[in-house]
Amino acid sequence: MTTILIPDLAALPEAAAQVVPLLGGHSIVLFEGEMGAGKTTFIKALCRQLGVADDVSSPTFALVNEYRDAQDQPIYHFDFYRLDDPREAVNIGTQEYFDSGYLCLIEWPSRIAALLPPDCLLITLTVTGPSSRELVISN
Repeated sequence: MTTILIPDLAALPEAAAQVVPLLGGHSIVLFEGEMGAGKTTFIKALCRQLGVADDVSSPTFALVNEYRDAQDQPIYHFDFYRLDDPREAVNIGTQEYFDSGYLCLIEWPSRIAALLPPDCLLITLTVTGPSSRELVISN
């Protein structure tokens, strides 16, 4: 388990840079945290560190967005907050995304827990102040 303290928004790029080497071997990364904890904001910083030039935004209504990293490899960003039934995730082909071997960043993974493979990396964001967060990485 690794803990990274993020004192303010200005520290996000450095925190994301610390997370990149910890991704090694994990294609499925789960992001847990209360509403407003900064999951999407952190994913934006992480994608920048991975070389994504596209605009990174929450796929709340589309369920999944695709970006390209510095090596032109896809990164899939999921947001299952508005999901009513895990079958909706099945219907958009989440298993194919998960099996692709490409990086899948998943917000609100508890809504599709039964569909997740066992070897996921979990990043939990906790609000510790108005703009500070604690990021805990476990698997």
